[in-house]
Amino acid sequence: MLTTAGALILTGPAAPSAEAASVCSGRPQKTVSLATGELRIYKTRDYACALTVVRIPGAWRAMSVSLQPRGGHPVVDGRAFTGQAGPVTVHALNRCVRASGTLSGETVSTGWILC
Repeated sequence: MLTTAGALILTGPAAPSAEAASVCSGRPQKTVSLATGELRIYKTRDYACALTVVRIPGAWRAMSVSLQPRGGHPVVDGRAFTGQAGPVTVHALNRCVRASGTLSGETVSTGWILC
């Protein structure tokens, strides 16, 4: 019988991967192109999720992502990143949302979607 400590020795600790942390739950709903990346929006039944992703990660860039449910406050993640801003998630059951993303000074916005 293996103990938890024994199992960790055999399999190693589960290291969080940067890629796993970057993925939103749900199905892709909309992608808006930026000059050097894109804004991605995903939707489950109850939630919407968004992130801004660069095409070629590595260099530090000013980035942000914002997601707002209609009638609610926006959730924002923005500062210098090397690969992506977000993900940000809002409750969106029976609600429209709007998303915006900024990457190296260029901003795109969706308007109200997923209604």
